Amino acid sequence: MTESKTIGIVLFDGVEELDAVGPWEVLASWTLNHPDDGYRVLTLSPDGEVVTCAKGMRITPDHSFASAPALDVVLHPGGQGTRRLLRQARHLDWVREQAARAELMTSVCTGSLVYAAAGLLTNRPATTHWGSLDLLTELDPTVRVDEKARFVDDVTVVTSAGVSAGIDMALHLVSRLSFPDRARDVRRGIQYDPEPPV
Repeated sequence: MTESKTIGIVLFDGVEELDAVGPWEVLASWTLNHPDDGYRVLTLSPDGEVVTCAKGMRITPDHSFASAPALDVVLHPGGQGTRRLLRQARHLDWVREQAARAELMTSVCTGSLVYAAAGLLTNRPATTHWGSLDLLTELDPTVRVDEKARFVDDVTVVTSAGVSAGIDMALHLVSRLSFPDRARDVRRGIQYDPEPPV
């Protein structure tokens, strides 16, 4: 069996919990139950220390940026913590380095703002949380903003709308990286079949 490809979910103080944990549930359900598909998923943060999320959940990452293995797929969540990252040159440089090496850069919610600030979305279609669509345009006026999509796949960059849309995007990744029937199996396994009660 060939060495697994690595999907890395980026964590940081102020990350929106479901932005990270929703895709983790999808991707971990896939990779743990179907290891022969050749992927594994891990978490990483800038310093590898415990991260305090937007609503107080605390998560211990698997790696720091420095200790993490090479990433084939990067998933950057959103949350209030992204506002700080938009102005953090070291973080934006790291994002650009990943984009130069990884096969696929993905984001959830306002994670796409970080990608825009790093120059990854220039002249690309993209989306973000509905409350940050204007900010996405301010950060890069060349972005072709899709206000209605749950996620936008532009070959090497996939962005999703807010929070729960990250689950849809992650299922799309499973379908794209393996095959649609696998994604349907994962969806059934996690019993994801939205029928909002309100």
